[in-house]
Amino acid sequence: MVSTVRTGDGRRLAVCQRGDPGGAPVMLFHGTPGSRLGPVPRAMTLHASGIRLLTFDRPGFGESDRQVGRSVASVATDAAAVADALGIERFAVLGRSGGGPHALACAALLPDRVTRAAAMVALAPRDAMGTAWFAGMTSGNVESYTRALTDPAALRRDLDERAASIRADPASLLANIDAGLEPTDRAVIRQANIRQELIASYAAAVAHSADGWYDDSLALAAPWGFDPADIEVPVYLWHGADDRFSPVSHTRWLGERIPRATVDLEPRASHFSALLRMPQVIAWSGARVSWDAAVALGG
Repeated sequence: MVSTVRTGDGRRLAVCQRGDPGGAPVMLFHGTPGSRLGPVPRAMTLHASGIRLLTFDRPGFGESDRQVGRSVASVATDAAAVADALGIERFAVLGRSGGGPHALACAALLPDRVTRAAAMVALAPRDAMGTAWFAGMTSGNVESYTRALTDPAALRRDLDERAASIRADPASLLANIDAGLEPTDRAVIRQANIRQELIASYAAAVAHSADGWYDDSLALAAPWGFDPADIEVPVYLWHGADDRFSPVSHTRWLGERIPRATVDLEPRASHFSALLRMPQVIAWSGARVSWDAAVALGG
């Protein structure tokens, strides 16, 4: 079910709901680039877990209006607007990859509304980690985030070209990042349903422009606008130990600073392995159960 939500400043956010309409609400924040379309667990898995899954295109992605100059912290206001429009008072949050910091922003800035938070293969704040932020990262991501810091105009040109390529051939992004993929990533992407969902999500993300991709890149490389140490709710941090897109050192850094964080570093797993673990993490987020019970629910 897709709808449009208006923010307080008049912007439109494209929102999608899946799963059990009466279930525990979990707000999922997509990667960079990405969209409300997925990848997400199957509807039957969400129903079995008693989850009402909410996704929305961040500003500038897909069908959501752009918000120039947004920070990672800006997403909390949009998340609250989505929850208000849907009559939801309290909800859990989960973010994957570029969505991870946005989920943590909601946990830090909406303490009276967020019940639990999870971040999978997330980045840590660049300004806090310093030069160590780039250690172990793929050359393509190092180049993009360096341009975000030193030459935003060049980054914009590059993302405009890549977005145009995706519009012409939605599978092209997966081909372009192939050099940075670990064997475990390739095995995940070869699964037909996951590949189709990734391609559909990328195509929707840049259907109109590269605005969201560009704004996300700037926001992730800039100060986030909140301190992860201020998060008071339980937080689950999952990371594949072989990840090179978002190096595992980022989750270690977050885990050392978030007071109630549980850190799960999975050996022989990498960036896209998070898609295989997402059903269990969603079940943990929404059901307020132990990790072992979540594995049974979301398996």
